[in-house]
Order: sequence, then structure tokens, then C-alpha cells
Amino acid sequence: MVADEKKLIEEKTKKATAQMAMVGVLGNVFLAVFKLFAGIFGHSAAMISDAVHTSSDVFATLIAFVGVTMSKKAADREHPYGHERLECVASILLAIILCATGLGIGAECANAIYKGNYKEYALPGIVAVIAAVVSILVKEAMFWYTMYYAKRLKSSAFKADAWHHRSDALSSIGALFGIIGARHGYPILDQIAGIIIAIVIIYVAIRIFQDAVAKMLDSSCDEAFENEIKDFVYEFAKSEDKEIGIDLLRTRKFGEKIYIDLEINADGDMRLRDSHEIAEHLHDALENNYEEVKHVMIHVNPAGYKYNLQDKL
Repeated sequence: MVADEKKLIEEKTKKATAQMAMVGVLGNVFLAVFKLFAGIFGHSAAMISDAVHTSSDVFATLIAFVGVTMSKKAADREHPYGHERLECVASILLAIILCATGLGIGAECANAIYKGNYKEYALPGIVAVIAAVVSILVKEAMFWYTMYYAKRLKSSAFKADAWHHRSDALSSIGALFGIIGARHGYPILDQIAGIIIAIVIIYVAIRIFQDAVAKMLDSSCDEAFENEIKDFVYEFAKSEDKEIGIDLLRTRKFGEKIYIDLEINADGDMRLRDSHEIAEHLHDALENNYEEVKHVMIHVNPAGYKYNLQDKL
């Protein structure tokens, strides 16, 4: 990929990142204020809880934006492998915010049920119903919008932010059922809906946390991807009309990027310059064909060379 193409991609990435952050922040600020007023004037605990959840989305989007922006910084002397893991840090922070939000909402609603306070609350008004419907539609649209660009940018932080939007849409669905139930003579349903919302939020937080930690720990790629790499190597050998085998293949995730360590075998009587040329061509082919692969390290063994693979595992 030429320098001009890389620069163009970087500019498009920055633009898309800033655009997603702006849409997320403005959308969440509007919904949080709207739902808070609807919850207060509509006498709905579930809607107020939903407003708190939405307000946390503002900070979540800002964290995702900062994390993604910093992760795109070029490698430097102190960070020769780049800054991709900063996006994982952002995802972990998002998970913590989500979990804390869920625990807070769940505790408040459970306390109201335990003490029986919900019996004293006024029944939710129609404004709370309208707010729930608006929130469901807007947050679901924000989910699809953010997820679309998150997949294009291969961004785990913005994928986490997208699921944050989806969890808010789900919480609004729960709030809607709770509000309708309360308006039909079952006020406890408003609090139960709040607890269900909390459980959904905490579940999403755990999934985001697990994914981010896995990428921080140099976890290997799945078997399907590694088999695809092996097939690519053998197809490359055919196209180059070379006898090449695979002795060892290792992959590791580094944020949203992948590193590959590959040991191939070739004719032991081949000149060093020729074996290096094969390795270099294969290296370039892999990095050019797999955008997510940041670097490939290739070692060439003479064919038939015997060593204990177990010592390398």
C-alpha cells in the first residue's frame, strides 16, 4: 500500500471517528435530558434510571473517542509496537462504567421493592411512555450507525460503544413495559423493569470486559483464521512454484491488530539470498492481503530439519 493511500485511509478514519463521537455525544445528551424530565414529570422510576444510563453513554462515547484516537498514534521509541492496546484500555473503562451504572440502577430499584416505597409513588404519566418509545427508536438507530463504522474501522472501543447504545435501547424497552404495567395497576412492575435493565447492562459490561482483556493478553486468533493463513501460504508456494512447508504458526492479538510468527521449510541447499527472497515475498503478501495483520515474522528452516516442536510451544 503506497504512502498516499495510507494517508487517505488515516484521514478518513479520523473523520469517521470524530463524526461518530459527535453523533454519540449530542444524541445522548438530548436523550438523557429528555428522559430525565419525562421520568420526573411522568413519575417513572424506570425512566429516571434509564436517563442515568443514557447520561453514562456520554462519557462512554468520549472515552471511546479518546481511546481510538490515541491507539492510532504511530510507533515511537518508547512504544515500538505502536499504541493499539490503548483502545483495549478504553473498552475496559467503558465496561467498568456500564457495570457501575447497572449495579446502581439495580440497587436503587431493589431497595424500593424491599422497603415498599414504590407503593407511594404516583402512577407513570403518558409522557413517560412517549419518552420510552422515542428512546428505543433513537438508540437503536445509534446502535446500527455506530456498529457500521466500528466494523469498517475494526474498532473494539466503538463496538463496545455501539453495544452501549443497544443496551440503552433494551433498557428503554424494559422501562416501557414497566411503565405500561404500572399504569394498569401494577406499580411494582416499574421497579422490576429497572432491575431487568440493570441485569442487561451488567451482562453487556462483562462481555465487553472479557473481549478487551483477551486482546490485552496476547490471545491467539481462532483456528479458522490460522487455517486460512496456512492455506494462503500453500497457495503462495504454488504461485511461486516453490516447495514450502509449514513447521510452526503462531498468532497473537495486539489490540485490534494481529502479529504472526511463521516458520517455514524450504530446500536446505538453497542459497541464503534465495531463501530470504522467498520469506520476504511471503511476508509482503500476507501483510498486503490481511489488513488486520500488522507484522509477520518469518523464519526459514531447511526441509527435513528435525527439532522438537514442543520446546517451542
